[in-house]
Amino acid sequence: MTATVLVVEDEPAIREGLVATLESEGYTTTAVADGNAALAALRGTAPDLVLLDIMLPGRNGYDVCRDLRRLHPRLPVIMLTAKSEEIDKVIGLELGADDYITKPFGVRELLARIGAVLRRSAPTVPPPADPDRAEPFVFGEARIDPAALRGQLADCGFDLTPRELRLLEFLHDRPGMVLGRDRLLHEVWDYEHIGNTRTLDQHIAMLRKKIEPDPRHPRYLTTVHGAGYRYEGE
Repeated sequence: MTATVLVVEDEPAIREGLVATLESEGYTTTAVADGNAALAALRGTAPDLVLLDIMLPGRNGYDVCRDLRRLHPRLPVIMLTAKSEEIDKVIGLELGADDYITKPFGVRELLARIGAVLRRSAPTVPPPADPDRAEPFVFGEARIDPAALRGQLADCGFDLTPRELRLLEFLHDRPGMVLGRDRLLHEVWDYEHIGNTRTLDQHIAMLRKKIEPDPRHPRYLTTVHGAGYRYEGE
């Protein structure tokens, strides 16, 4: 079955280039130039994936992503940004984006990221590390409910994206093991040989804000410098 990608990009040359590239790879595309048109398209049949520019006229990509999540909570989103500041990417991940890619980007990287997200979708969400897992589990001091995509730390509840859940599950099932960035990208994102670990690092930072009692001094999701990350399980 052909995957459908909604391209939301206001610059005509970039929009047309994305459409041409995707269609040459066999994707079906719908392209719009602003946030209102994107939300109008999403009120009908959902695509398999959305490529969403941040800097849009009128309603920006952050607003669109927030509203999109209300319409389609598990629809994969890759945000496109010309900005390099870390905070812009963090905001996108907080709003539920599955990934981001910074302009200018290569065709190979773009297609690899799209393919990785779609391979993890079933049909519109990356599956958990254990597809049969439905029961809540404990990660450090946080209680995780996979079925609800929710967590609880002390008296505070929080939402999880499908990608964050898969990352937590993968780490949780390997307590005490040092997991390298390349392995995590391969297992959780299905990336190979892209050489960009910033997406993973941003997700780890976001998870620490949710599951760690003191995110500035993580106890359970720790960094092993020069090697990767480790879950300090009980």
